[in-house]
Amino acid sequence: MAKILILEDDTTFAQLLDGFLTRHKHEVTLVTQIKQAIKLIDKQEFDLFLVDYRLPDGIGLEVITHSRNLGLSTPIIVMTSFNDVRTAVKSMQLGAFDYITKPVNPDELLMVIKNSLEKKSLIIDVVNPTDGDFIKGESAVANKLYGFIALVAPTEMSVIIQGESGTGKEFAARTLHQQSKRANKPFVAIDCGALSKNLAASELFGHIKGAFTGALNDKKGQFEFADGGTLFLDEVGNLSYEVQVKLLRAVQEKTIQPLGSIKQVPVDVRIITATNEDLTSMIQQADFREDLYHRLNEFKIQIPALRDRDGDLDLFINHFVKLSNRDLDRNVKSISKEAKTLLLNYDWPGNLRELSNVIKRMVLLTPGDVAEITALPDEMTIAVKHQHSPNYSSDLKATNEQNEKMLISETLIKAKHNKSKAAKMLNIDRKTLYTKMERYGID
Repeated sequence: MAKILILEDDTTFAQLLDGFLTRHKHEVTLVTQIKQAIKLIDKQEFDLFLVDYRLPDGIGLEVITHSRNLGLSTPIIVMTSFNDVRTAVKSMQLGAFDYITKPVNPDELLMVIKNSLEKKSLIIDVVNPTDGDFIKGESAVANKLYGFIALVAPTEMSVIIQGESGTGKEFAARTLHQQSKRANKPFVAIDCGALSKNLAASELFGHIKGAFTGALNDKKGQFEFADGGTLFLDEVGNLSYEVQVKLLRAVQEKTIQPLGSIKQVPVDVRIITATNEDLTSMIQQADFREDLYHRLNEFKIQIPALRDRDGDLDLFINHFVKLSNRDLDRNVKSISKEAKTLLLNYDWPGNLRELSNVIKRMVLLTPGDVAEITALPDEMTIAVKHQHSPNYSSDLKATNEQNEKMLISETLIKAKHNKSKAAKMLNIDRKTLYTKMERYGID
């Protein structure tokens, strides 16, 4: 049984969720506003948060930010309409564990909750990248990627892995470790986006008893746990400037200093980092240290987006069908021509992660052995028609009102709520952005 906090303003839907999850032995607390959720999170402990994306007093991402700033690692599932998938993907960059699209399928919800509750801690044991749940692409860009990994893996060079959310950056990092001379040593993965500013230094470098309020015992940092092996820092651009200074020193001097201690601890760690941010742009804005960037960027690997991997999409579709059949006890043997055409023409903004979720849903909704187009979200058809329209554009001035609010919200998140930067990205002036934010109720 798990204690689940549900944040959903549709009271009828929320009550349905409450009844369904209660029947499955979970303890549910319902709230309809973000401020109510935050008050409860401050006072009570929960095993999981199930959060609607669009709410009367803001967006669900605020709950993610608040819980991570408190240092909580509670899994968060974002519920969203299919039209908001691009923004839901962004929420995972902020620390959400997963997202689920509405209308919510009960079996799919139980599966996502089960996976979330089984979420591993920040320390991740070495897993063989050739595990059956993974598959390599066969396209030219995929072969180029694996060639780069094979080339740099045996060296001690620091590597930056760049790519959009959901492209498999951690899998690439694990592959680098597995093919390195450190393969029999620890592989420690840290999601920097899930670390609060106050606790990031302690998590990475450790602390001694009394170093700060709440430091009741000595604690080893992840650098020490990774000693002799590989430390993977995912979303490294989220680290505060102060922690970046400490990280630079650790990389340069191969020593760390736990918080509150005067002792220098030697560490032998290979650093692999990943980001979907443009770190060079962050350097220009003084959000990321240039000297640290050059230390981390001894070799750079770019993970291609799924839409750029010609020939691989069909391979991944078949692979995820196989996995979903196994996990959901289904027997889908083929996909109809109409459904396959839609899958192949959609642009997959969430990349492999989104593809996996859509295929799971498709298999779940297919009682027989042939998956039909009706098992795919209707919004995929709309999206494909829209992206192939001659009037399709990402320029805000050419975007209709129906998509305008979503585009503004997504861009604000991408710009980390820097309104000047967001206005520039949207090709409008700052005043116009403020007017539109007020019109759509965007905080």
